[in-house]
Amino acid sequence: MSGALALLLVGVFTTVAVLLRGSDTGVIFQVADQVAMIGIGLLLGAGTMLFALPRVAADAEGLTVRNVLTRKRFAWTEVLSVSFPDGASFARLELPYDEYFSVLAVQSVDRERAVVAVRELRRLHRAAHEG
Repeated sequence: MSGALALLLVGVFTTVAVLLRGSDTGVIFQVADQVAMIGIGLLLGAGTMLFALPRVAADAEGLTVRNVLTRKRFAWTEVLSVSFPDGASFARLELPYDEYFSVLAVQSVDRERAVVAVRELRRLHRAAHEG
């Protein structure tokens, strides 16, 4: 989805840049203006692609959560529980001292995939604490 939106943004801004020179508005657009419009489209497209980065990778020792701009490794001993509160958009790791860390890779809009992911994370968490 992020890729499609990024391509759409680049395409729209490129089209606008090409049409700038041919418009008859009384304003004179230079090549630099066209390049700037394409550059803005590329920057917005790259920014949109940041939302495709979130990942979570779990194993018997812990899990690594990569959100949009952060990446953090947690040992299962640091995690009190894996939760998905009612009305929340993302799953989260409950940590000591009433802190939590959002897991952007597990989103409520993913519906059944999110349920499966949370169940698997909870299974790994339980196994780490029992064994």
